[in-house]
Amino acid sequence: MNLNNGLSLVAPRIVPVLDAQFRPAVLANRAYREQVAQSGKAQPVTLALEQTDGPIYHFKTAIFAEDTPQAAANYVYLERILKFLLWSRGGWRIYFDGPAALAAQLAAHYRKDPTGQFDSNLVGEKMFDRALELVNTKDIPAERAQANPLGRHLEGCRIGFDLGGSDRKTAAVVDGQVVFSEETVWDPYFHPDPQYHYDGIMDSLRQAAAHLPRVDAIGGSAAGVYVNNRVKVASLFRGVPPDLFEKRVKNLFLEIKQAWNNVPLEVVNDGEVTALAGSMALEKNGVLGIALGTSTAGGWVNGEGNITSWINELAFVPVDYHPHAARDEWSGDYGVGAQYFSQQAVGRLLPAAGIDAPADMPLPEKLKLVQSLMEQGDARARKIYETIGVYLGYQIAHFADFYALQNVLVLGRVTSGQGGTLIVEGAKHVLQSEFPELADRIAIHVPDEKQKRHGQAIAAASLPEITR
Repeated sequence: MNLNNGLSLVAPRIVPVLDAQFRPAVLANRAYREQVAQSGKAQPVTLALEQTDGPIYHFKTAIFAEDTPQAAANYVYLERILKFLLWSRGGWRIYFDGPAALAAQLAAHYRKDPTGQFDSNLVGEKMFDRALELVNTKDIPAERAQANPLGRHLEGCRIGFDLGGSDRKTAAVVDGQVVFSEETVWDPYFHPDPQYHYDGIMDSLRQAAAHLPRVDAIGGSAAGVYVNNRVKVASLFRGVPPDLFEKRVKNLFLEIKQAWNNVPLEVVNDGEVTALAGSMALEKNGVLGIALGTSTAGGWVNGEGNITSWINELAFVPVDYHPHAARDEWSGDYGVGAQYFSQQAVGRLLPAAGIDAPADMPLPEKLKLVQSLMEQGDARARKIYETIGVYLGYQIAHFADFYALQNVLVLGRVTSGQGGTLIVEGAKHVLQSEFPELADRIAIHVPDEKQKRHGQAIAAASLPEITR
């Protein structure tokens, strides 16, 4: 397969051992842009995303002129670029300075196509309270970026927590030092009663509080989008019916704050805390954090050490442009992050690796199986990690087209043990071989054992500012 609806696909120089059909997004985009430049008839296009509270983010590119034979590739190229922008930046209004026919085609995608409707519903309606709207105009408002400092408050007696899809972690922190930490298995994804989530979180907080003389502040991270401690959209609550989500889940953390005597409490996306933890530990900025866990979490600390209003939901950004690439079970879209950088990726690659596992075995157990085989020197398990490492190398190059990357922090349950070393080595090899200019500029980091155990908890605990 060398085409995706007219868009030329490029085989990678380094082929993932378990996925010969992999066609990296970055290579297709770069080939397309080069072809556009060589055509001599490039048409500039400006895209901009507007968020409800004012920020507007621009992205400029170029496409084939409408009267050229290669123009058939324009739609797929722009739709995939917009997909990345929607799930990395976020917003509800898309400004499009480009051909009217393409604008109409893209607008129809968000109204009629199931994957476009998913994006409109989750990004537009649930995160920004408006259905996606595409405006075809040459009069695009000026860019208005928003960046704020995040966390780094370590004084006092604090609780930090992290809510994942297979476990919840909590820690008691005194003046930046962890005095207690605990990890508790849970299964929040498909529980329909939010009382299950509330009780689990409160239980973890009580465990940590028992090791503190007092609780001055509580900081937490969780998969999803949170605005002013309110839940906008989160995979942890996928099983909760819409009416209960509105009644109970949206204000769940405000309810928890009240139960803890209204101490300062902040909850943010787990990817942002991942990036913050990396920035704090490395004492560096320009950090993109990528957590390979139940899904794929992302966070971005810019060159000034601040977070932006970008949503960085990397589970849904394009990775693979092959039209028959693995489809995400939630969004239904092909070739997006969760199927390449998570426990889902490990489970997907088991058959190709020749590893038998019961179809109903939970993904965390499949990961444990692969980790156990890896410890035994099993070549099949090694191939899974090598494959993910190649994916990651090409995706870091893709991220570099959208983020001013200086540092990438790679962590999460999938990166534990010897497999994590293979993933990082594979990613570095791809950068050195295909993208030497990026290999010189971007450093890939993994947390040390202390950071693995406590970095996320300390960063989460540092989120609230204590005002006296």
